[in-house]
Amino acid sequence: MAAVLPTSAANTSLTGLARALAQGGKLTAQQAEALLKQASSEKIPFIDALLQSGTMQPRELAAFCSDTFGYPLLDLSAFNLTFLPERLVDPKLMQSQRAVPLSKRGNKIAVGISDPTNTQALDQIKFQTELAVEPVLIEHHLLLQLIEKLSQSAEQNLNELIGDDLDINFSEDDLSAPAPDTATGAADIDDAPVVKFLQKILLDAINMGASDLHFEPFEKFYRIRFRVDGVLKEIAQPPLAIKEKLASRIKVISKLDISEKRVPQDGRMKLVVSKTKSIDFRVSTLPTLFGEKIVMRILDATQAQLGIDALGYDPDQKELLMDAIQRPYGMVLVTGPTGSGKTVSLYTCLNILNKPGINISTAEDPAEINLPGVNQVNVNDRAGLTFAVALKAFLRQDPDIIMVGEIRDLETADISIKAAQTGHMVFSTLHTNDAPATLTRLMNMGVAPFNIASSVILITAQRLARRLCTCKQPTTIPDETLLEAGYREEELDGTWVPYKPVGCERCSGSGYKGRVGIYQVMPISEEIERIILAHGTALEIEAQARAEGVKNLREAGLVKVKMGLTSLEEVLGCTNE
Repeated sequence: MAAVLPTSAANTSLTGLARALAQGGKLTAQQAEALLKQASSEKIPFIDALLQSGTMQPRELAAFCSDTFGYPLLDLSAFNLTFLPERLVDPKLMQSQRAVPLSKRGNKIAVGISDPTNTQALDQIKFQTELAVEPVLIEHHLLLQLIEKLSQSAEQNLNELIGDDLDINFSEDDLSAPAPDTATGAADIDDAPVVKFLQKILLDAINMGASDLHFEPFEKFYRIRFRVDGVLKEIAQPPLAIKEKLASRIKVISKLDISEKRVPQDGRMKLVVSKTKSIDFRVSTLPTLFGEKIVMRILDATQAQLGIDALGYDPDQKELLMDAIQRPYGMVLVTGPTGSGKTVSLYTCLNILNKPGINISTAEDPAEINLPGVNQVNVNDRAGLTFAVALKAFLRQDPDIIMVGEIRDLETADISIKAAQTGHMVFSTLHTNDAPATLTRLMNMGVAPFNIASSVILITAQRLARRLCTCKQPTTIPDETLLEAGYREEELDGTWVPYKPVGCERCSGSGYKGRVGIYQVMPISEEIERIILAHGTALEIEAQARAEGVKNLREAGLVKVKMGLTSLEEVLGCTNE
């Protein structure tokens, strides 16, 4: 038990480690006060002033802190440093807070510190890693040596990559693509460390199953983040000095103008991973206050070839969708926010219909997935090739099936609907919250209700929820919470249990691995057609759809919870009732 603070010390303003040492009798109140003042005047931490004074030795201080605060004391000489977890904590945070991640197990991380009263360090690491933090004490001078070693390793990362033998390269088409050049640009793209670093980042993104890469310049640091299973994670903070070189390299292989940094640009690039596999990236640049932010979306064509079963439709939803896409004419719409998997759903349907006797044409901005046998057109507004222009051209190309990347305006909507009414199957997407709202959105755009009713045959709204990893565990949720979420009384019969995320090495401690689709599949029935013709609202359409047995997104998500595919928290977070 810690010693009681003497009366002379009780009247002082001692805090943190100084107060603990005074309470433990290792320092007098006067000594502690003097060291605090010295640390304040020299602008150094108290622990540095203490050890510099020679009042205590690092080993003695570490043993005292271990006994007083109950934290384990680690002998670094017996610890294998090669197993330190990588990229969990920013090196700058380790330096500023003097804390080092030592090991990760499940959803817990052991963090080495020398000052147990530095709770700010533990809080910041907990916030950055989203893991439970377990403090471990290390002698102060050994901790500083370890942090210095790790920081030097991070700084040398770019140069070390020169010697890496990465089995990837950019396609010949991308490398030989003509792009405006400048003296600076030429120097930028020929920088070998930057080239190797970019290849390493792209390879890491592919191996981690990321969907997007964010390269973000700020005033005092440069950050790279990956979106994995729908959540952004910071991966690296390379030196700020490389931001221009990295941007130039990406822009050259994406066929963008490296001399233009004032306006956004869009392009694409291809990465050849092996002789049998290549992966496309859609690239978008955006001028910000401190440089160009670049976002790269990974477009993996194999996703569209997984089949309808892999998307996660319920059996009754799958039957409705398959029936709709096999019809000779009509319109099928897929709706949802950006990144909800609309493109993969549409391409999965096209892949099913892609046969030698069928002529399929698509207009996209840009074409995301290369599908052999499908005539794909990239929309180019600046050149005058809009969705409407492409659609008019398609109708003169003897099409059977047309896919429009997105219905953005009345002209595109009108041509698409006329195509659906004249013997063509039309697929497209809209950005609306659910299926009923899609119909009212078309009416608000100016499409005549009778045209909507006579052409649209099915609408699918979708979201992507994170899929629980195999480390999931059953959990107990009060019936009141389940009822409030949307379950009915009769569903709480004890025949199923909800699961919660736990965290393991496979899922990097998050408890989730991959994603599962949540769908609202609404066929347009005769009753819904009558509501459309009567200029009905989205609420009226939704009421009729529910009466016909169509699940809304929340109800569809709750089914996935019952199946143990995702957690209740995840469904509540990505759907509205």
